Amino acid sequence: MSAATSVPVILAGLAARAARPDALAWRPFRPGIALHQIYGTMGAPGPSACLLKYEPGARVAFHRHTGWEHIYVLEGAQSDENGTYAAGDLLVSPPGSGHSVVSESGCIVLAIYESPVSFDPAT
Repeated sequence: MSAATSVPVILAGLAARAARPDALAWRPFRPGIALHQIYGTMGAPGPSACLLKYEPGARVAFHRHTGWEHIYVLEGAQSDENGTYAAGDLLVSPPGSGHSVVSESGCIVLAIYESPVSFDPAT
């Protein structure tokens, strides 16, 4: 779905959908992580939102936020340098902050980005 659309995006029963991940269309994103795009395009300029499904042990390398990032954990848990976030937790990262992410047991999160994150070119 395009970010420029004037039609609202409604994800009724989001937690129930996360409990049935096979009912969603996923595509590979990073090793061990699949993406279900809601709007925008992950990594492209502008805002975007998606669901991310982490397999157990999946990691995202250290990255910086160029805009606000909101992560709502729907299932499982993920961790960064500041702690562990379980189902029902909301992590809001301000512009300029950074972290690396791991999910030891696997998780599904709703990720909302104001703008793309910035990775070190070596990662």
